[in-house]
Amino acid sequence: MPDLPKRQLGRTGLQVTTLGYGAMEIRNRAERPSTDAEAERVLNAVLDAGINYIDTSIDYGESEERIGRYLASRRSEYYLASKCGCPVGEVGGMRAPHIFTAENVIAGVEQSLRRLQTDYLDLVQFHHSPSRAELMEGGLEALQDLQAQGKVRFIGMSGTIPNLKDQIEMGVFDVFQAPYSALQPEHEELIHEASEAGAGIVIRGGVARGDPARERGGFWDRWQEAEIDDLLDGMPRTEFLLRFTISNPNLDTTIVGTTNPEHLAQNVEAVLKGPLPAEVYEEAKRRVSTA
Repeated sequence: MPDLPKRQLGRTGLQVTTLGYGAMEIRNRAERPSTDAEAERVLNAVLDAGINYIDTSIDYGESEERIGRYLASRRSEYYLASKCGCPVGEVGGMRAPHIFTAENVIAGVEQSLRRLQTDYLDLVQFHHSPSRAELMEGGLEALQDLQAQGKVRFIGMSGTIPNLKDQIEMGVFDVFQAPYSALQPEHEELIHEASEAGAGIVIRGGVARGDPARERGGFWDRWQEAEIDDLLDGMPRTEFLLRFTISNPNLDTTIVGTTNPEHLAQNVEAVLKGPLPAEVYEEAKRRVSTA
């Protein structure tokens, strides 16, 4: 298989594959279960495909533990990103209150290191887009201290409007993770601003939850309103969305999750086809903006 294209993750200097893996799908929640065997198979398929960027979180159920269990022996093959500010311990989750004190950030990173069976994380991102005031509760300074100790190489922000602009202006984050796709373009200008400031850009939601069975409601209503189907030129919608996302010149990597190695292979194939033709990318943007 040809090598996946790589881009430099901002000022970190890390050369990351344009397609990354979002490990939320292997968290094994009741409404969307996944087995250990499925997790082992897809995680190894990720590395076998040449993907070198894996994103996870304390919040993602069994995700961190599974990565540690099945990929610790291959640690040199990939960059590993997790999150902080999350509830620590067995109870919690993405909807539980996040706490940005020094104590919780330190406890979270130490827990992640144990679960992931590694002595360092390439990137730790603040989860849930905290405000500047929340970051000043001690968590930011604590994460910088962990960086000085070598437990964290770079610090980042999983940011969204309305706090993202202020987070960029703080000038302390090496990487920003933000949502972006043909159907969710709202963060495009701030993504550009962060990239211009030298930060690496990680895109999530780049296929707009593109499981074909879910092509209704929410973002997909916007697709119908924008009347994009005639731009596909025979490609599946998910391929179009992924190639649209990597057409953004400020993107360094986009994280896409799955438990299905066949879907993973399809995503790799789509990325290998490269960005959309410039005129198609611009026309899709125009239609969405006027829908």
